Amino acid sequence: MFYEPRQGHGLPHNPFNAIVTPRPIGWISTRGADGSENLAPYSFFNAVAYVPPQVMFASTSTKPDREGTKDSVANIRETGVFCVNIVEFAARDAMNMSSGPWPREVDEFDRAGIAREECRMIAASRVADAPAALECRMTQIVTLEGVANFLVLGEVVGVHLREDCLVDGVFDITRFRPLARCGYRDYAVVEEVFSLKRPGE
Repeated sequence: MFYEPRQGHGLPHNPFNAIVTPRPIGWISTRGADGSENLAPYSFFNAVAYVPPQVMFASTSTKPDREGTKDSVANIRETGVFCVNIVEFAARDAMNMSSGPWPREVDEFDRAGIAREECRMIAASRVADAPAALECRMTQIVTLEGVANFLVLGEVVGVHLREDCLVDGVFDITRFRPLARCGYRDYAVVEEVFSLKRPGE
């Protein structure tokens, strides 16, 4: 099968987001200028640079009460900061609950029963028991082609690591089983890890 996206695929569901998988989930927490809190998962998320450490996530739809974007991007535009919380398998139901199309005044921490802690370097909350959390200062918001497609880039200015995930000085992902997004309504969990030595090492 071959298709041109601009002409449609003719399938019951769009296969595009099932092709690039699995994708890490950035559970983005933000606080608006009015003090309102937001927590939402984004599967268009990744790390993009080491020095300084930088991450990105993309928001690709709108809410009626946010004038062409969603709560996360709107809050980051106002404050210039956000926190990326890493999602473990044990938090799958809470993460899913926080993905709902709730009105801007709804606090997803409360809605999903998620414990929070204040970030140290930025004015936002973080998921208290997340395996890791990255406090970020926004560096760019890039408008992408299409309607309501925004790429948010941020520099990581603070890192929280849960103590039980550190083993002999290594952040061990097998201790918390990272959750990843696949296509459609499907997710995956990392349960097996192996190492490869690069040529020349």
